[in-house]
Amino acid sequence: MAEELLLENNGKPSTHLTKPLLAVAFLSSFGSSMLYGYNLAVVNSPSQYIKDFYNETMVEQYDWIPGEELLTVFYSLTVSIFAIGGMTGALLVGRLVTKYGRKGTLVRATVLVFIGGALMGFSRRCRVPAMVILGRFITGVHSGISLSVVPMYLGEIAPKNLRGFLSLVPSIHICVGVFIAQVLGLSELLGKEEYWPLLLSLVVFPTIIQLMLLPWFPESPRYLLIEKGNIPATIEAMKWYRPKGDFQAEVDEMQEEQRSLSSVQTVSVWGLLRDRCVRWQVITIVVVNIGMQLSGIDAIWFYTNDIFKNAGIPEPHIQYTTVGTGAIEVISGMLGCFTIERLGRRPLMIGGFLFMSLCCSGITVSVILQAELPFMRYISVGCVVGIIAGFCIGPGGVPFLITAELFKQSHRPAAYTVAGCLNWLSNFTIGFVFPFLEDATGPYCYLIFCAICLGVAVYTILVIPETKNKTFMEISQMFAAKNNITEEELTSNAHLKMAMMNGYGTLVE
Repeated sequence: MAEELLLENNGKPSTHLTKPLLAVAFLSSFGSSMLYGYNLAVVNSPSQYIKDFYNETMVEQYDWIPGEELLTVFYSLTVSIFAIGGMTGALLVGRLVTKYGRKGTLVRATVLVFIGGALMGFSRRCRVPAMVILGRFITGVHSGISLSVVPMYLGEIAPKNLRGFLSLVPSIHICVGVFIAQVLGLSELLGKEEYWPLLLSLVVFPTIIQLMLLPWFPESPRYLLIEKGNIPATIEAMKWYRPKGDFQAEVDEMQEEQRSLSSVQTVSVWGLLRDRCVRWQVITIVVVNIGMQLSGIDAIWFYTNDIFKNAGIPEPHIQYTTVGTGAIEVISGMLGCFTIERLGRRPLMIGGFLFMSLCCSGITVSVILQAELPFMRYISVGCVVGIIAGFCIGPGGVPFLITAELFKQSHRPAAYTVAGCLNWLSNFTIGFVFPFLEDATGPYCYLIFCAICLGVAVYTILVIPETKNKTFMEISQMFAAKNNITEEELTSNAHLKMAMMNGYGTLVE
């Protein structure tokens, strides 16, 4: 079977973008990454209605009127519980992708969206505030899974010259999700008191489309070959994604990676943290994933309206200003996606974080001076837009991409688990703490974000190499010197022997 498939593909290596590759990138992102962006921003517009709902039900059920501070705590919990769900989902990624595969995990995770959407959609009718919080938690679990699995899936099916482009497609969808939430939250659309449960539950509709179509797409070829040893299915999957071309070089590269592994079994999180062969890769994903969330972007997404209100924007205009920032996000995300294979990963990361650092300091200065200089309110809005643009161009998507690129197949699920947990923990921290931090420090809180962005930019300059057009094995070799690993240790295959057959490998005892 493998021989027949090989003979059918005797052309040149296929490295161009095909319709199936583009379709699976958009479909997997549409029903997963877009929902993450939507859920980040959707609670911003109906925040007062949600607080009023909590207040009304407390009075109805307990004959007790909660104070404004307690309502703020409840609302902050509603916002940040999404991140706790995300961290829970991230902890499950390693087991799920090993057992069900990349595509299989995405398909099975859709059930969470239907449960969470139903809880939020019927919460007002049932007069149960806990349904909102539980629904947010469950949709957070789905986002925690998909936010790691989608870039892993796309990074494994893409040829190396398109890996950056395809892996940033989810970032565009995150920005689109934020923008859609902002548009639908306008008072002329669903931004009315009676519609906020519908606004929160609309996440089920993209998921229905994904569930109908994604099962027809093949599994990741790398997963099929390296973890399952299914050569015919691997070639069939590669043919499906790229109908024309010679896959020999790619299969050889997969075999080289397979031979370099001490075991084809997936490494645990504890094993990843103890493995000195990937020490600097682990440090890198820790720095970039924490830095990505503590850059201040989540504070802006969660509390955009409050930030603009404090900046002096007239209240009737705030919702339209917010929608404008959403459009900037989409444009910036597309700019990063279409330039990453030309510029590389490092310039987008360094430039993005430096620009965000500059804009964070600009917010502090402009808010302090706007009482004396009224035009400074427009500077502060411009800095908010600048933070969003800088984030979406590079720091918003590249960390997910390099998490896939820095690790081989055996370590990748554990790496995504670590990265995802740190990402979501930082997300929760900002979502819950920011309102109180802003109350305590005022505009000076943005200087904290400024320092974090600057630190990540410096780390990227000093430590992270350029991974554009590099195979996973080549990237591992680039880190070997930093980890004090010899090439013999890196390519050791003491526990795995390979037999070659017609150019393809099969596992032997």
